[in-house]
Amino acid sequence: MGYIFMFLIGFGLAVTGGVTLIAYMNFLPAGLSWGDYLIFISGRPECYFLPLGFIIMAFVIYRFPNSS
Repeated sequence: MGYIFMFLIGFGLAVTGGVTLIAYMNFLPAGLSWGDYLIFISGRPECYFLPLGFIIMAFVIYRFPNSS
């Protein structure tokens, strides 16, 4: 049961990080270049939730592949 909870935590973090990255893409029409965008998101801690969520989900999937 704990691995389902960990998977859902990872999924929630991935969704939060992905939505944040998409929301910050609204700065592109305001005049930021892609380079400026990448520099900006590299300094925002909430943007690291996407890869962290993927890592947690991958760990749970590959660590407990046949758990019921």
